[in-house]
Amino acid sequence: MPQLETAKHNDSRLFFLDWVRILAFFLLIFYHVGMYYVTWGHHVKSVDASHTIEPLMQMSSPWRLGLLFMISGVASRFMLDKISLGRFLGQRSVRLLLPLVFGMLVIVPPQTYCEVIEKFAYQGSYGDFLKLYLSNYRGFRTGDLHLIMPTWNHLWFVSYLWVYTLVLGAVVLALGPRLKALSQRLANSLTGWKIIVLPLLVLGAARLLLASRFPETHALFGDWFNHANYFTLFLIGALLANQPAFWSRLDEQRWSSLGLALFCWAFVVVFDAWPDALVPPGQLRTWSNIYYVVVSLCEWSAIVAVCGFAHRHLQSDSPARRYLTVAVFPVYIVHQTLIVVFAHALKPAHLSPLLEGGILVVLTLTCSFGVVEIVRRVAILQPLFGVHGAKRAARPVGAAPVTVPQSLAA
Repeated sequence: MPQLETAKHNDSRLFFLDWVRILAFFLLIFYHVGMYYVTWGHHVKSVDASHTIEPLMQMSSPWRLGLLFMISGVASRFMLDKISLGRFLGQRSVRLLLPLVFGMLVIVPPQTYCEVIEKFAYQGSYGDFLKLYLSNYRGFRTGDLHLIMPTWNHLWFVSYLWVYTLVLGAVVLALGPRLKALSQRLANSLTGWKIIVLPLLVLGAARLLLASRFPETHALFGDWFNHANYFTLFLIGALLANQPAFWSRLDEQRWSSLGLALFCWAFVVVFDAWPDALVPPGQLRTWSNIYYVVVSLCEWSAIVAVCGFAHRHLQSDSPARRYLTVAVFPVYIVHQTLIVVFAHALKPAHLSPLLEGGILVVLTLTCSFGVVEIVRRVAILQPLFGVHGAKRAARPVGAAPVTVPQSLAA
C-alpha cells in the first residue's frame, strides 16, 4: 500500500478522533473481560468474581460510551456536509441496521446460550436453544432475571446510534442553514472554564432528573436517562465537528481536565464503598445528588482530557490508523461473543484470574482480527460487519469520501 504523507496538526482532518475511537473500542475488550471478574451483572461470571478490580473498571465507566457517541456525532456531521440528508439517512441505516440484525441472529446467540447454561442449567444442544431463541421464547426466568430473546446484548450501541441518526436528521431538516450559526455560537461560548461548566450543566441536570427514575436498561424504550445523556453528547459532537478552534482549545484544558476526572473517580469509588448507615439521617438524598453531579463531571472532564491529549499527540496519519479504522467495527461486533464463549469454555480449567484474564484478552484480540481479515477478503460479509470498501485506505473523520468507512462508531 502506498504510504500517505504524515499530517501533523492539520485541524481540517481530525485524525486524532479516529485514534480516540480506535482506542475507545479496544478499551471495550479489556472492560468486558473485566466484567467476567466483578460482581456486577453480566452474561457469565467467574467463580472468582469479586470487588477487587471494580475501582479500576470505574475509571472508564462514566465516559467511554459517551465519548464514542460524541465522536459518532462528529462523523455524522461531516457526512451531512458532503451528501444530501436523504442519502445520509439511507447510508447510515444500511451501515447500522444490517450489522445489528445480523448480529442479533448470528453473533449474539452464543452469548445467550452460555448464559442459559450457567444461570438456568440448560441441558439442550445449541441447535435446540437456537430454535427457542428465534421463536421469541420467554421461559428463561428466575427471580428478577428474565431473558428476552432475540436480543442485541452489546449491540445496543448500534441501535441507539441509528435512532440518534434519525433524530439528527430531523434536527438538520428543522434548522436548515441555522445549524451552522448554532454550531458557531456553541463553539464561541465554549472557552476557558466554560468548556467544562456549560456541558456539565446539561449533563448534570439530565442525571439529576432522570438517573434514579430510569436506571439504564439498554432496551431502547424507557431508557430515558441514557438517551438524555448519550444523545446530548452525540449532538455536541455534531454541532462542534466543524469548529477546529474548539478542538484546539481542548489542548489547553487537558491537564486540568485529567485532574478533575481523577478526583471525581476517587470520589465515586469512596462513595460507592461508604456504608449508608454512616450517612447522617436525612442527608442521603443530598449526597446522592452530589454523587450524580460528580459522575457527570467525571464523564465530561474525562472526555475533554482524552480529546485534548489526543489532539496534542495523535493528530497524524499512518497505515495503522487506516487499517484500524476499518477493523474496529468488526472487532466490536464479535468481541463480546468471543469473550463470553471463551470464558465459559475455560471455566473447567480453574486457571487463576490473572492468567485466565490475560488469555481471554489474547484470544479475543487474535480471533477478532482473524475475523477482520476474513471480512476484508469476502465481499458478501462486509456489509454484515459494517465494512464498506475495505481494500481502500480509510481516511480520517472529516476528510473521507462518503464511499469510505470513515466512522465505525458507526
